[in-house]
Amino acid sequence: MGEKLSKLASFLKEGRLKAGLSQKEVSEYLKYDTPQFVSNWERGIAAPPISILKKLADLYKISSEKLFEVVLAEEIRLTEENLRKKFKMSKA
Repeated sequence: MGEKLSKLASFLKEGRLKAGLSQKEVSEYLKYDTPQFVSNWERGIAAPPISILKKLADLYKISSEKLFEVVLAEEIRLTEENLRKKFKMSKA
């Protein structure tokens, strides 16, 4: 995910900024010891668990349906990318 920020990562960062929150404030709300988790989500290094996504939607005042659509699109993209790699590796 390094070359281009994922839509989910961008969406999460945009939501946090629109809500006027720092990564530290979000991490404290979620009871994390460090804002590194939030940073990793926003840089596309990791994705938050579904239970955390629901909390972020509430905190950022984002509709659950919109967040679901972004998460679904990201999962489809990652699955397609993974399958393409596997397909190329298994050429007979």
